[in-house]
Amino acid sequence: MFRRRRSADAEPPEVDEYSDDESFGEEQEAPARPSGPLRAGGGPWDAEEAHPDLDRVDLGSLLVPRSEDYEIQLIMAEQQGAWVLIKDGENEMLVQAFAAARRGALWDDIRGEIAADVTGAGGQSEEVPGSFGAELIADVPTEPNRPELGLRRVRFVGIDGPRWFVRAMFQGPAAAGGGEAVLLEAVLRDMVVVRGEHPVPPRDILELRLPPEVRQALEAQMEQEGEANRFRTDLNPFDRGPEFTETR
Repeated sequence: MFRRRRSADAEPPEVDEYSDDESFGEEQEAPARPSGPLRAGGGPWDAEEAHPDLDRVDLGSLLVPRSEDYEIQLIMAEQQGAWVLIKDGENEMLVQAFAAARRGALWDDIRGEIAADVTGAGGQSEEVPGSFGAELIADVPTEPNRPELGLRRVRFVGIDGPRWFVRAMFQGPAAAGGGEAVLLEAVLRDMVVVRGEHPVPPRDILELRLPPEVRQALEAQMEQEGEANRFRTDLNPFDRGPEFTETR
């Protein structure tokens, strides 16, 4: 199942600009990558390396495996760009892919930045070992900057790949890990990151877009609605656009 929607709700902590990519400041020496495995247990996979042959939804920089066991949504955020939402009942996983330098890793720095953002918002966090290496478990305000109204648990995961970085945020029961997170973790491991060869500054979000078949259906519907509304004068340009669902 696939959906597209817009959201102005609370979003993952913002990632600041970073500039040590080989295409944006080659004169600066980037730190060496850690000697350990980049991706514990295999994926997410890079598009240029061998990976399991699965039926995946093409969302541009992320190829997401299809299944009737969960819902895939493309969230169009107002401030932080787009990200992919995988929804399994009460469990949710938000995923974004970013450009990274050819050498060096981002997750160690970003993990500390997220922890500082959580503390600044009135929450608390703890670094723990997890399925993808070092992870961050946080209790964040249900309402931004209003901890007195209650906290909710979220889990942040980061994976450094070849010239890209993937960040995932688990919500609902899956935020505690364990059995509730097994399906979402498997989806994350089976994703493929399409970095592309065009220069992108490190920490810039890699483009996400609607699947070709959904985009064509959206364009066709908008064209039909345009014909039907050609003589109307009361159209509101800020109305929420149509949503599309793909069920396989």
